[in-house]
Amino acid sequence: MSGGRALLLGPDGFVELAVCSGCKRLYRDPKILPCLHTFCSDCIGLLEPFSVSSRKGPENGEAAEGHRTAVTVLCPDCDCEVDIPASGPGGLSTDHLALDEVFLETLATDGPLGCDLCGEGGAESRCDVCCVNLCAFCCQAHRRQKRTASHSVQRLEELKSGGRLRRPILCSLHPGQELRLFCQPCDVPVCLECAATLHRDHRCCPARDAIHHHGGRIRELVAARLRPRVERLKDALQKVDVSQEALQARVDATANEVRAFARAYASAVEAHCLSLLHRLEELRVQRRNQLHLQRAQLQQALLDVGGGVEFAERLLSCGSDSEILSAKGVTLRRLTSLAETGYDPHPASVAPDDGGDISFMASEPAGEVEGYPLVGVVNSKTVDLSKCTVEGEGLQRGVQGQRGHFTLVCRDSAGEQVERGGEHVLVSVVHKESKNCTLETTVADNSDGSYSVTYTPAELGDYSVRVCVRAQHVKGSPFLLHVTRKLRRHGGTFHCCSFCSSGGAKEARCGCTGTMPGGFKGCGHSHKGHPGKPHWSCCGSTAEQSECLPLSVLAAVSPRGHLRTVEL
Repeated sequence: MSGGRALLLGPDGFVELAVCSGCKRLYRDPKILPCLHTFCSDCIGLLEPFSVSSRKGPENGEAAEGHRTAVTVLCPDCDCEVDIPASGPGGLSTDHLALDEVFLETLATDGPLGCDLCGEGGAESRCDVCCVNLCAFCCQAHRRQKRTASHSVQRLEELKSGGRLRRPILCSLHPGQELRLFCQPCDVPVCLECAATLHRDHRCCPARDAIHHHGGRIRELVAARLRPRVERLKDALQKVDVSQEALQARVDATANEVRAFARAYASAVEAHCLSLLHRLEELRVQRRNQLHLQRAQLQQALLDVGGGVEFAERLLSCGSDSEILSAKGVTLRRLTSLAETGYDPHPASVAPDDGGDISFMASEPAGEVEGYPLVGVVNSKTVDLSKCTVEGEGLQRGVQGQRGHFTLVCRDSAGEQVERGGEHVLVSVVHKESKNCTLETTVADNSDGSYSVTYTPAELGDYSVRVCVRAQHVKGSPFLLHVTRKLRRHGGTFHCCSFCSSGGAKEARCGCTGTMPGGFKGCGHSHKGHPGKPHWSCCGSTAEQSECLPLSVLAAVSPRGHLRTVEL
């Protein structure tokens, strides 16, 4: 086969794009999972449920009543949790690009291809306009009919080396009708009969007109946001590999220095040498594990973003208008999720630990070993995330509208504070219920191994506080921050009435609804509107241990009504 197609052959000799990775056979009813990986509908149905939950209300416009069951499975390719529609795998988007590859593979393997019209004879030709395979008899009839006489008909033998073929996407409600239109209110491709009946009052346009807008959104996400991230992830992986080599080289060099120094001593020095090597191995294992974890995160992020970009680019370059519109919903959801929430490495946080702080101090006293005073220690003043501490009341409790603060103290493996700054510290404070509520944090480097963090919460509730050093969580992260409302204190006097508390002054006012005759502006015992008990002069609340009522509540109270109190 030619035409510029990249032929990646599987173990059975089939093109990989036409083979399901689950059953290792040609696709049968291929469906696209939300992570943009394609499998046969039957293969998806055989996946073990990862979680099953009950949710209220309909999904995707389904007229469901009461509770519906949501099933989540793990994608066999990327191990990502994906939701299966309530209607089962059949409710997922069909991968028409995979069906095209299956058709081309069928042509290439010289397999039997039946006639799409009569279903009896073997197909010898194909109509480019109707997109159907024809036997010799039906081909002659196709050329004789006035309606199809002008159609371009080619022999299948000539098409085997012609590259990709265009397959029509047919309507599931009206077999034989191709999805040539796009309903804008419903956001779905439709056929002519659907547009004339089910979508009669809707605004429908040709698919080639709608593809400019929706294809542009996919193209923008890939070109402007995800394709640059792929390059950054590749660069980050390369830096991790270089750091691993540098770390190993540094450890080997230090080990040689330790062995050269130890040969000058007797048995006590040899014991000291083994002790130093053991310490050095601990540092190497610790740093290696940190780099391995960072590398695994970068690899997974690259697989997720790269897979999404590859699928989207193949869809845009190979898919027809209807194919792109058919898969644009799941594609946009996945690409948007990757662009907004995916792991994007910061340049300062990628593989900064190459073991450069590991050194051997030959002249530093090391104490006595078997009665011999010895010198020489392995020195390492690097940050150990398991030893770092976060201190301050602002880490657990905060007040709405008031600035909170806490301190991150970076420590080494011995628990000692690292007496230098310069670490890449990232702190995020996100509301647990309102995911769009993220507080702006300020991290100040004190240049002594401590970092002061400040924030100002605008909403009440619980927040998740993530504290990371070199893109890794410190011990205990994420922390729970509870933000409460600021207490409004009373600004008046808790009295029986304004007449008594002011000594009979006529200008004295009260927050209650009481009035007095004779030109008095406040309240008095047994007069109209008096609450009949002691109350606060600022707001009229009758509870001494209470919060002062706001002006909006006081303004809403009728002069003849009774003021309701808000107690603590």
